[in-house]
Amino acid sequence: MKLFHTLFLTLILLFSSSAMSAQTSAAKVNINTANVEQISTTMTGVGESKARAIVLYRKTNGKFKTLQDLENVDGIGAKTVEKNKGKIVL
Repeated sequence: MKLFHTLFLTLILLFSSSAMSAQTSAAKVNINTANVEQISTTMTGVGESKARAIVLYRKTNGKFKTLQDLENVDGIGAKTVEKNKGKIVL
């Protein structure tokens, strides 16, 4: 009975850790292709207004080549880029 209990707990931990890693990898956004909703829901400190500014900047100036290019967008500063660097894909 103790073995069954141990196996059961091990399986629960295994599945919960794989679910957590799936959530982490899903929480990334490609700022060169994402729409306003995708940007605003994924990036911390970026609402609809700033997300719209990112999309508009991209349409006007072309694709972002570096994360620091985001700092050229009105309302996006170094702190916002730093907070989100693990969530942004180019």
